Amino acid sequence: MGFLKTNLANIFTLGNLFSGSIGVIQLLDGNYGTAAVCIIISLILDFFDGFIARLTKTASNLGGQLDSLADMVSFGLLPGVVMYKALEPFGYDFMGIMLPFEIKYLAFFITVFSCLRLAIFNIDDEQKYYFKGLNTPSNTVLILGLYYAHMENASFSFLFENPMLLLLLTALSSWLLVSPLKMVAMKFKSMRPADNYPKIALLVGGILLLVIFGTVGIPLAVVYYMVISVIFRKQLR
Repeated sequence: MGFLKTNLANIFTLGNLFSGSIGVIQLLDGNYGTAAVCIIISLILDFFDGFIARLTKTASNLGGQLDSLADMVSFGLLPGVVMYKALEPFGYDFMGIMLPFEIKYLAFFITVFSCLRLAIFNIDDEQKYYFKGLNTPSNTVLILGLYYAHMENASFSFLFENPMLLLLLTALSSWLLVSPLKMVAMKFKSMRPADNYPKIALLVGGILLLVIFGTVGIPLAVVYYMVISVIFRKQLR
């Protein structure tokens, strides 16, 4: 039992990595639905590994390193692969101009900036009760959510039919990951309602978006998250 208690959080972290790795392969095979399930599992495991580490008082430098490495696959490589799949149909053709390379490879700028964001987070002592820039799980939910909604019911078709818009989304996503914008983190400094208005607004609004819009509400919830973060930016500290 001592070994299990000491390593339970790390087991959850490695489960996140395992699920995210399967999600990448499923995306490459065209199984976006299975990839979405894998990311849901990774999100749950990623949330609970830190919670368990704090609960069992087993937080360690090893756990922190494992967490970033697992996130690099599940929430760094995977969204890059999503955009790769979205850009794949356009080949070398960029708005009528034939490029010397396939534009789908530009998708991995998301992966590059996800790596940079995770490295910055590891050495930034400020980000205890808020995030600086869009966190990698939220970015993954945004990118995969848009793709999933499009594949399921042709939502956001205007976006996926235009390589320029997809590349703009890639650039915006990459910038948001390392931007100086303060973002709400679901970490509680106190239980006073006044200290948690941003989190309450985020939870209530996010749930409503999912209930009202279904799959389309998934990426909309991330956009709403960013809007709430901007509105309450002065309270994030």
